[in-house]
Parts: sequence; structure tokens; C-alpha cells
Amino acid sequence: MTEALLLLVKNLMAPAVLAFAIGFLAVRVKSDLRVPEALSQTLSLYLLLAIGIKGGMALKAADLGALAVPLVVTLLVGVGRTFSSFGAARLVLKARRADAAALAAHYGSVSALTFIAAKDFAELRYGGDVGVLVGLLAVLEIPALILAVWLSADRRQGGGSVGSVLHEVLFGKSVVLLVGGLLIGLLSPEAALARTTPFFVDLFHGALVLLLLDLGSHAARQLELEGGLPWRWTVLALLLPLVHGVLGVLLGRALGFDPAMTVVFAAMCASGSYIAAPAAMRIALPNAQLARCLIASLGITFPFNLTLGIPLFGLLTEALAG
Repeated sequence: MTEALLLLVKNLMAPAVLAFAIGFLAVRVKSDLRVPEALSQTLSLYLLLAIGIKGGMALKAADLGALAVPLVVTLLVGVGRTFSSFGAARLVLKARRADAAALAAHYGSVSALTFIAAKDFAELRYGGDVGVLVGLLAVLEIPALILAVWLSADRRQGGGSVGSVLHEVLFGKSVVLLVGGLLIGLLSPEAALARTTPFFVDLFHGALVLLLLDLGSHAARQLELEGGLPWRWTVLALLLPLVHGVLGVLLGRALGFDPAMTVVFAAMCASGSYIAAPAAMRIALPNAQLARCLIASLGITFPFNLTLGIPLFGLLTEALAG
């Protein structure tokens, strides 16, 4: 319990999370704080490209042979989490396709801060280094965002031909930026990448703080209009990480991961994105209930994982390891 409390305090004090809270509270106290829309769009585009580049750089530095099987499994997990989240949203929330697809993007994707928290927890508790899993972060982003756009199109009601839907999925701005960034990080020479590091790596967290400030105020404004987060959304925001996290533990053990890697992989599976997914969905599905998706992911799933989820996945891992 002490570890969970310390973990909660440490991660809730992260600048990006505090920026979201400030943006949210600013609206609640009727402040005139507002990030210009042009700057918000620019930050979203920048972060998507930077996430892709950082993922490609991590994959290039890793042992791709050792990552081959985990990479395939991670892709399948990303697909499975997206479909299960979409189905749960349609069943539990009775959500329309666009809203269910936006929620699926958030819960099929991954939270970098949850990954960092789980990494700190696992390395402190079990020792070792789980840095190789960094290369899988971007892999969990891409299938969820592609599938979310595809799932949002109601083809039964003349939503467009298969070709037009595929074009929207594969060549939309959000996917092009993520995949393009991944290729840049993977294929560019080290010397050339080093010249871009100050912009795409060193400035990343500063841009993230500004975007979360905007997303916090955006979420507060939307929730004021919608009258709060319905209880069904809250229940789903707790159930999805629990189910996905347990699945992550089982898959981690099946892949032969040590306890530290298993816990971190489970936390990745259990997390909900509030960086890449909100940025991508604001471009791809601007009419969806993005405020509710963001609050569910950042306001409920994130603290659940920090306080209960990660330690629970650790206990389950230890039980399975005997």
C-alpha cells in the first residue's frame, strides 16, 4: 500500500498531469485561459511525429531478433484491445460508432507515463532493466489509431466504399505522422537523427505540457456542456484496464518474460492513452465525445493503474511464477 501511495503521488506530480489539472480547473473557476486553436493543432501534429520518431529510434537500438515474437504479439494485443474496447463501448455505453471508436483508440493505445511508472515499480521491486519494451510503445499506438478510424465508418449506411475507407485509414494525417515518424527514426542515420534530437526529443515534454493544458481546459468545457461523466463510462474505465492488464500478465508469462518485464507489459496493456490518442482523434474524429474519452482515460484509468493496477499485476505475476 505504501508503494502504491508513493507511486500515485510521484506520477500525479508529473508536469503533464498537473498541466491537465490546471487547464481543467481554469475552466471551472471561469478563467479566461485558452490555448489558441492553431497552436493546439500544431502541438498535436508535432507530438504525433515525435512519438513516431522516438519509437523508431528505440526499435533501431533494440535487438530486433529478440523482439520479433513480442513485436507480433504486441501488434495482436493492440488489435484485440481496440476491438474489445469498441465492443464494450457499444454494449455497455450504447455508444454510437464514432464515440465507441474514439474510446477504442484510447484503450487500444498506450500511456507513456503509465509505462514509466510501471518501469520504476518493477525495477525497484524485481531489479533488472526493462528498457527493451520501450520499442513496443509505438507499436501499440498505430493499430489502435488505424482501427479506430476504420471502426468509426458505418459502411452499412453507405459510409463509403472499402477503398475510400482504407484510404482514410492509411493516409489520414494522424496515421501518416505516426508511421512516417517511425520510419524516420528507424531508417535515418544516427548522425542525422542527432541533429533533430534537440527538437523532437528534448522539447517533447514541454510541448506535451502545453497540449495537456489545452486538453484539460477542452475536457472541462465539454464536460460542462455534457453535465459530467456518466456512471457507465466510469465503470468501463475501471473494467477495461483490469481485463487488459490481466491478459497482459498471462501473455507476458507465456512469452517467457521475467517478472519485471511481465508487470511492465501488463501495465502497457492496461493503460489508456491520453497523449497520442487524443491528439489523433481530434484530427480524425473531431465530432466524437473526446472529452469523455480523455476524462475516462486520464481521470479514472490512469490513477487506477497507479494505485491498484500495477501492484495487482505484480502480485498476479508473482503468484503465477510460484
